[in-house]
Formats: sequence, C-alpha cells, structure tokens
Amino acid sequence: DNALSVSVGYGQKYGRVGKNVGINAYSLRNILDFDRASTVSLIKTNTRYELASTQEHGSMEGRALYREAPIDRYRDHPDFAKEMVETPPLKSLFDERLYDTGYQWGMSIDLSRCTGCNACVIACQSENNIPIVGKKEVLNGREMHWIRIDRYFEGDEDNPDVVDQPVTCLHCENAPCEQVCPVAATVHTQEGLNDMVYNRCVGTRYCADNCPVKVRRFNFFDYHQRNPQSRSKENRRHLFDYMKEPDPMVQRQFNPEVTVRMRGVMEKCTYCTQRISTVKIKAKNEGRLVKDGEIKTACQQTCPANAIVFGDILDPNSEVSKLKKRKREYSILEQLHLKARTTYLASITNPNPKILDVLGVRGS
Repeated sequence: DNALSVSVGYGQKYGRVGKNVGINAYSLRNILDFDRASTVSLIKTNTRYELASTQEHGSMEGRALYREAPIDRYRDHPDFAKEMVETPPLKSLFDERLYDTGYQWGMSIDLSRCTGCNACVIACQSENNIPIVGKKEVLNGREMHWIRIDRYFEGDEDNPDVVDQPVTCLHCENAPCEQVCPVAATVHTQEGLNDMVYNRCVGTRYCADNCPVKVRRFNFFDYHQRNPQSRSKENRRHLFDYMKEPDPMVQRQFNPEVTVRMRGVMEKCTYCTQRISTVKIKAKNEGRLVKDGEIKTACQQTCPANAIVFGDILDPNSEVSKLKKRKREYSILEQLHLKARTTYLASITNPNPKILDVLGVRGS
C-alpha cells in the first residue's frame, strides 16, 4: 500500500528507435536512496499519456496455458500438468501424415527455469531481421516479434504471483493455418517445420485468423525501406530520399542469412531454419548426421537460464526427446488436436515455508 513502482531505462534522447520513448525516471535516484525514493509526492496533472503495450494483444486467459504446482503436489501427482485439461480421443478431419523418418525438429520450454527476461525476444528479433513497428502501430494492435512473453497473475488479487510463459509458433503437425491458406504459402516440411513461402503469400491473413495461439505477424509496412512514422512535412523530403536509397548503416544490421521480408506477407517463427540448413549442409559434406546440440536456435542460444531446448525429437538420446518424456511435459491447447512440436514443462515451485508464514500465505 502507498507505494508506486516506476520502470527506469526509458526516456532516451538518442537513436531512431529509442528517442523520446517513455520518461526518464533515473532523476529520482540518488546515492542515499538508490532503489527507492521516500521523499516524493504524487501530483495530478490532469493530462493524459498513452501507454503502448503488446501484452493484451494475444490474450489466451481462461485456459490452462501456464501450468504450475508446488513440489509436494508434484510428488503426489506427477501427471498433474496433463490432468489439468481433459482431452478426449481426437481425430483429424484430414488424412494425417506420419512424421517418423529423417530429422524431426521440436522444442521444449521449461517454465520452472524461465524468468521472463525477454532475452529470447531480442535475440529472435536480431537473428531474423524482424522490424520494430513503433508506438503508433502498437497502439493500433500490431507488433512483429515472432516470440512473446505472456504474463499471468495467480493467487490473491491483493498480493498475486506473476508468472511468465514464452509463446511462439508451435509448428503444429495438424496446423490450422495450413488448412486455410488459398495459395499454399504456409506448408509443412518433411522435417516437421511449419514453413512460410514468402513469395507465395498474398496477405489474406486467413492463417492468422485460424491460429489459436496468435503467433503470426502481418507486415503492414515496408519497415526496412522506410519509416512509416515520418508523416510531418519537414520529414517528407528525408523520407523520400530514404526510400530511394536506404540508410547503409541500417542495412548492415541485417542478418545476411535471413530474407528481408517485404510488406504484405505473413511472418512467424521458423525455428531459425537458416541455422538448421547451415548445420545440415556441413554435416552432409562431412558424411555424418547432425549431432545433438549442434543446432541452437537464437532464443535457445541466448536464454540465460537454459529454459529452451531444441533438437531432433526422433533421436531417443537427444536432450529434447528426454525432456518430452518427462511427467510434467504438456502442450498448450492440446484439446484442439494441434499435435504441437513446441511443448512445455510445467513449473514446479518449492517456496520456503518460513517465508510463507511471514506473508500469511499457504501453498505456493
């Protein structure tokens, strides 16, 4: 009560992206009160400031998405994660294809390890040439990042626990997006990847409508060639010049191994297919199979908690295969018969009982 939390690190003065974004709160800090300021007062200014957030764009609350249990319950009911959702025997309306030969790629995300730091989001953005849409477009309900961190609250409303869950393309074997694309721009490969063929996409966005996880991103603007935020008269001439000749410094930040997408196409996670291809070609030239752990996706490589594991799910000795055999492994929205390649390990909490007694909390 009577406390206010303020995020620092905003209000930058330099750079095309960070300039004038947010307010600089570092001025509240001093040597004596570095982490808190106890001598401030809040005064109403009767002015409004729009806050742009992507957190509510793809909300899936009301479903058993993030699954968690204290360690005592896990010991008594190790299958609690799967039991949280009743999944009847399901059968596809279409003839299902068996993916049981060759490499079969998959991912496992351990929610006990994830801290919600967003490092995977930045790594994916840098690796795959994902543009930043800006505050104006976020207020329009748009964003481009291929992986997001969903936030949920649990427990007492006055003192809730905050939990985080990374969500990206599940690479479903029964992918709803593939069934509705009129031009076969999104297809399933022999190795189980849900691929996007950019030069086929005509921007119907049917796939985004049919995606239950809402992880597909439509490129409304040619962000890599122009700045859609520059609308003022003084910027028009600069904007016109920039469209004719893109800034070479901006061009150098792109990953040459990844296609720079044009406007009007759908984008999503590819499991860093460029990294998969690079390692496969190297292994083929050396006359061997790809070794477990030899391919690391950008999100996996940068995760400080090693919460993300990627590999061949057909290899019984691979780390991802071993993780998918654990009792707390589950798939979100499994009742839709998606047969997702990206699955999760439910979070297990082990709180100190003395701390819970002090807080007056029982359980997790």
